[in-house]
Amino acid sequence: MTVKKADTFGGHRDCVYALESGATPETFFSAGADGLVVRWQLDRPDLGDLIARVPASVYALAFDPADGLLWVGQNYEGVHVIDPNQKKEVCSLKITSAAIFDIQLYRQTAYVALSDGVVVLLNMHDFTVRRHLKASDKSARSISINPVERELAVGYSDHTVRIFDLETNALKHTLAAHTNSVFAVRYSPDFRCLLTAGRDAHLKVWDVEAGYTESHDVVAHLFAINHVTYSPDGRWLATASMDKAVKIWDAATFRLLKVVDRARHAGHGTSVNKLLWTAYQNQLLSGSDDRTISVWEITETGFR
Repeated sequence: MTVKKADTFGGHRDCVYALESGATPETFFSAGADGLVVRWQLDRPDLGDLIARVPASVYALAFDPADGLLWVGQNYEGVHVIDPNQKKEVCSLKITSAAIFDIQLYRQTAYVALSDGVVVLLNMHDFTVRRHLKASDKSARSISINPVERELAVGYSDHTVRIFDLETNALKHTLAAHTNSVFAVRYSPDFRCLLTAGRDAHLKVWDVEAGYTESHDVVAHLFAINHVTYSPDGRWLATASMDKAVKIWDAATFRLLKVVDRARHAGHGTSVNKLLWTAYQNQLLSGSDDRTISVWEITETGFR
């Protein structure tokens, strides 16, 4: 495997916390501590398009390709739903005064993870609140949805991961997953595994079909793991860490394949907060505290 830095997107005035796919493979959105929501084109890195400006940090973005709307989680002020093409706010929902750490969209429901431990379920059609899931007093940090098993995984700052029934919202499993806050949960593309990671720098793998038994525990980074994502073909996965590195792993064996850092690849000099692995030329994006978004070209070598 070879990794080459293709581009750097600059323009944010503070830490980059959120990356989200756009309407086409070459477009994506970014947001962060400066409150700027920007749309970019991977084939035109010089063209950053300011979509919205909010007066607080943004940790969470979610784009709905069906209606072309972008959901923005503004800390302490709730959710904004924006039409990126019109640069117009469609709806503003003051659902909380807490920080919003994640938004995931599934079948006309928006799942919003809050710092007060609540997961709010919003109707995407009329923007009404469907339900509040309260299972902890500590922050709900990350959400992943499994449509095969009809389950919802939520990582919390109380060191646990909780699995809810997607239909009834009943709590099905509580995993004593980590020794500190869980920052990332992610189902594998085949939905047979759940990956979890967080402040303890461990990457853990849970066998979904075996009742979420732990199958792997990898000491993956030196410091907190902020995000986990898969390549579009599901063969590789990437982790982003406070230790300033991005690591690429074999998704089947969880063997480390590549370390992308400042020394080896002119990577980030500060915490890497978010990843987005695009279908556009298999490019991996990384957003950092250094206010930039790096674009990495990932190529397999030695293939016959």
